[in-house]
Amino acid sequence: MTNLNQSFQGFHTQNWAQAIAQHEQSGTNYVIATVLGTNGSTPRGTGSKMVISGEHIYDTLGGGHLEFVVIKKARELLVQDEATQVIEQFNLAANLGQCCGGVATVMLECMQCERFTLDIYGAGHVAQALIGILAQLPIRIRWIDNRADVFPEQIPANVVKIIDEEPTQQIKHAPNNNNYLILTHNHQLDFELTQAIIKRGDANWLGVIGSDTKAKRFKQRLTHRNFTAEQVKQMICPVGLKNVTGKLPMEVAISISAQLISLYQAEQTTAPKRQGLQWRTLKNALISSAQTSLNGATQS
Repeated sequence: MTNLNQSFQGFHTQNWAQAIAQHEQSGTNYVIATVLGTNGSTPRGTGSKMVISGEHIYDTLGGGHLEFVVIKKARELLVQDEATQVIEQFNLAANLGQCCGGVATVMLECMQCERFTLDIYGAGHVAQALIGILAQLPIRIRWIDNRADVFPEQIPANVVKIIDEEPTQQIKHAPNNNNYLILTHNHQLDFELTQAIIKRGDANWLGVIGSDTKAKRFKQRLTHRNFTAEQVKQMICPVGLKNVTGKLPMEVAISISAQLISLYQAEQTTAPKRQGLQWRTLKNALISSAQTSLNGATQS
């Protein structure tokens, strides 16, 4: 019973449709569990849905051991980190010990949201203006600063706020092939972050706010520290589109966001498409479910 209770931690009252919209907005992978068919007495009817993420649960398939097993299976699929669909049949009496005693066929669809991830270092005026724009896109953002008091009170759903006295330590926690944007108030910190990100060796994109003079100085310092010309080229500085000018925080943020949206859209065109469930798989599962129910009725 302890494991069952732990599995239901993180339950939310939003319905499954609201949960899907929320996860697509935040860029968090999730599983849709749908009752495809039933035979006999079951907690919920055909078409009932719930949504499960790594930490949260939305809506319900009726509770009990059936729901516990569905949640467990959903989180096993999430760990595999790939878009997939599976169909499971559950005999509520024989396998799960539920008194209703019917058979439920449940489809689990593991949905992978957009994989564009971005770490923003610095929470000053430009970053705050930029976050307001990027919050409307399915981009997962880690927003990092060593000053707790500079963050706004409200943080968008697709943004994780991180306060770290040593921001460079967060680089080792970034996802693979990550995108980085450095907007801190300290040029030395900017350089340390830039150096550490290039050393890590797997950045998809690295943008650093600054002037042409700053870019030249950083390139010289990197070269003096034995970074190759190819490594130095990874740093985009100044960051933003050259034809979108202006020095106000919102003007700079719009210039940077346009560049990031271009990157995001380019990645979208190369991302693998989600595979739909083949009707033959669904049909066979429903036929098998009906046969299971029929055999059970004959034996009784």
